[in-house]
Amino acid sequence: MDLLDSIMSKMDKPPSVTDKQRKMLREQQKAVEEAKNKERERLNQFRKLIEERINRFIQNVTLMKKKFEPMDRVARSIVRDVADVAGLTTYAFGTEDFDRHVMVFKKEYPLTEEELDAYKSGEEWDPEKAKEAALLRKQQEYEDELRAQQLKKDPGSNKFIEKYERLVGKETGKESARILEVNKQFGFVRSELKKDKRTIEEALADIRAKKLKRDKEDGTTDQKSQSGNGAHP
Repeated sequence: MDLLDSIMSKMDKPPSVTDKQRKMLREQQKAVEEAKNKERERLNQFRKLIEERINRFIQNVTLMKKKFEPMDRVARSIVRDVADVAGLTTYAFGTEDFDRHVMVFKKEYPLTEEELDAYKSGEEWDPEKAKEAALLRKQQEYEDELRAQQLKKDPGSNKFIEKYERLVGKETGKESARILEVNKQFGFVRSELKKDKRTIEEALADIRAKKLKRDKEDGTTDQKSQSGNGAHP
């Protein structure tokens, strides 16, 4: 007997598996396989249900988008797979393990970035509010463009407003500066209106008329003064 045989003979033999243990192992393996088959069947049934819902959605010409209920990751993957096969656009929104859900859109639906941002923020999309917001943005852009053009034509005309904008902010600066702007309808006369457009003859005639009027007024005043002195010596 060599050294290896002597060592092996001294080692404990592995415990033998009894028939009872073998039976338990077989039952466990069978249970695992049955659970896998049930899960596979459940997912197949779920896929068929999603296919039916997607088909009804496609056939309904009045619907352009559809929101599915919150689902786990596996269920969402099935919904998106079925929708992709049907030629639909899919997005997932919400928080995982809370309200994460899938939305499907028909290809012809005019999906915008603003609508996507609303869904990502957990908000409902309101087309009317979106139109109002778009109009306000266009109005603001138009006013900014006009102001930029004005500054290009006359860079020094808005220095006072720009100074206030730097000090107290854009909107506040505008309002503060407007308070101090001169109202062109009051208080000042344009230089072209100050020019004397009369001829020399007209100017001399006006001077003579004013002098005669002043002399008459002075004579009337003297007469009143004399009559007053005579009545009360």
